[in-house]
Amino acid sequence: MSAVAASIPGAAAVSVDLAVPGAAERLADEAVAVHGRLDIAIVNAGLGFAGRFAAMAPDRIDQLITVNLTAALRLTRALLPSLLERDCGYLAYVTSIAGRTGVEGEAVYSATKAGLDAFAESLRHELRDTRVRVGVFVPGVIDTPFFTNRGTPYSRRRPRPVAVQPVAQAMVRMIERDAAEAYYPRWLRLPVALRGLAPCTFRTLAGRFGGS
Repeated sequence: MSAVAASIPGAAAVSVDLAVPGAAERLADEAVAVHGRLDIAIVNAGLGFAGRFAAMAPDRIDQLITVNLTAALRLTRALLPSLLERDCGYLAYVTSIAGRTGVEGEAVYSATKAGLDAFAESLRHELRDTRVRVGVFVPGVIDTPFFTNRGTPYSRRRPRPVAVQPVAQAMVRMIERDAAEAYYPRWLRLPVALRGLAPCTFRTLAGRFGGS
């Protein structure tokens, strides 16, 4: 993160552990202090876990909920008053296809991303009479250290992980258009649509091809 900030004129890296109480509010204060205002927030922090829910340690459940969901809500709460005062800004939430369809072996992760998705949708309605926009970015399998950090490498042959750069570019386009949502890859809309239109068929296919 520091290396990226060093390559951008006027940028600064601010680092906190969002699992620590009060860290989200501290991050908001420090980020705004860099230039005295904030125009765009990309809420992307997330932890993963793969395995049977019955074998998941209780403290790991709490950690995922805190980092993936609670911290995002608290960060938004800390940033929103200044955005509303200026009546301008964009809040982008990075969820996951797991939050829209559910994924075998990722019950808690899927639940946190579904919760973030519902929060963003509700907040968008709440802010409809303002110029503060809300967008949800729904990625699939991205080639990052996420899977190594969760303790279980990604082992499926398909879908193949996609590179980070086009994903970032797709998010930039979403923000530039003030769009409410975007998928990457775009074909991820298909399983979501199938789940809504033909849930039995979707569950049959998910049982055959699903998993992490």
